Amino acid sequence: MPTWHYSVKLRDEGKVAKAVIWDADISIKDMREACSAIRGMSLDEALDLLRRVIDLREPIPFRKYSGKIAHKRGLANKWSWPAGRYPVKAAKYLIKLLENARNNAEVKGLDLSKLRVIHIAAHRGVTLKRWMPRAFGRSTRKFDRRTNVEVIVGEV
Repeated sequence: MPTWHYSVKLRDEGKVAKAVIWDADISIKDMREACSAIRGMSLDEALDLLRRVIDLREPIPFRKYSGKIAHKRGLANKWSWPAGRYPVKAAKYLIKLLENARNNAEVKGLDLSKLRVIHIAAHRGVTLKRWMPRAFGRSTRKFDRRTNVEVIVGEV
């Protein structure tokens, strides 16, 4: 069996709670941008932001993958970046992940009002490779890429 570790090492494991999602069917690019938007926020702020993204009320700034992405109203004022989107599917998975981290913190006895997202990262998961047969003996690839997401929340 392969082993897996978080991509960050912490000295004090007693003040943090962790959670991870394996092989989520989400675009790695959307998940990376959503993760970078909520990094450093308090847990309640991050959950509120993601719920507004699902309701299409507040866009997430797309900084790295911003080619041919439309500018959204109000983004430049809040995030100092004009291009953005509403990654609804990524937001749903992130809400589930942050709720899981909150429950893990509650079990550990941490103060839920002081929780902050210390570390969050999206990594490429497995690629499911399939081929769709076409006419005249050809085929078209149909690759399904998955995403792994890890989060660490801690008391501040």
